[in-house]
Amino acid sequence: MGSAIEIPTKVLVNTKEQVKMPVIGMGSAPDFTCKKDTKEAIIEAIKQGYRHFDTAAAYGSEQALGEALKQACQLGLVTREDLFVTSKLWITQNHPHLVVPALQKSLKTLQLEYLDLYLIHWPLSSQPGKFSFPIDVADLLPFDVKGVWESMEECLKLGLTKAIGVSNFSVKKLQNLLSVATVLPAVNQVEMNLAWQQKKLREYCNENGIVLTAYSPLRKGASRGANEVMENDMLKEIADAHGKSIAQISLRWLYEQGITFVPKSYDKNRMNQNLQIFDWSLTKEDHQKIDQIKQNRLIPGPTKPSLNDLWDDEI
Repeated sequence: MGSAIEIPTKVLVNTKEQVKMPVIGMGSAPDFTCKKDTKEAIIEAIKQGYRHFDTAAAYGSEQALGEALKQACQLGLVTREDLFVTSKLWITQNHPHLVVPALQKSLKTLQLEYLDLYLIHWPLSSQPGKFSFPIDVADLLPFDVKGVWESMEECLKLGLTKAIGVSNFSVKKLQNLLSVATVLPAVNQVEMNLAWQQKKLREYCNENGIVLTAYSPLRKGASRGANEVMENDMLKEIADAHGKSIAQISLRWLYEQGITFVPKSYDKNRMNQNLQIFDWSLTKEDHQKIDQIKQNRLIPGPTKPSLNDLWDDEI
């Protein structure tokens, strides 16, 4: 394996300092196996060229990520300034008075002075207290978007994070937020993949300078039936024509749409494959075929039962 790949960046235009975000990040799933494996995978990712790491208070991965990043800095592989670290505010802390303490706790767990990006994980609030997943609908409370966002803006002022944003927000919920925000969200992290392309949301975010980050970019992350991306014959043909994998076609499509993405892979070869997408292009015909893929959402949401109005029925 050669030297580290230089990953292109995307400017977060809704930030004062025009913060640059590497277009591909390493996602971290809640299903962490053992901490040792996680740390080794993160060190390996850094050696390959990964600089952007995505975690969340809810994943239970902040500690292992923090230890790995600290080790990588001590080994001289990277400096803190080279890294881009994202974490997220969980639903139980999604209350105006709990935002700053939640971020401070994440920083302590990560052993970092600041984050590059802090996101509201879901447009939902629930009873503060113990972490449970999924969240019982009976525990939900009204989400004070104005109050919470003011606290997110306070995190910026305090220098605890360089950028603030949201996750899992529909166009309607973004419109709602933009009507009360002083600082616009820099990022909206959502499920996006070839079988859930979210055209309307992409257009709205483009118009408002909001950078999209795709989670489940390969449509993994739920065990419901066949994977409409990875087991798609038409995508297999496109991949074969380029001498690439379906995963590489999927990530290249997102990249060509100006979207950033955080695949979750701890496999050395797959992590490397995911980086091999910057020196070739999809054709016009490829794009036309990809436009025809049947669309449906994979991730229903974090509550039990699911909420009817969480996504505002947008495609």
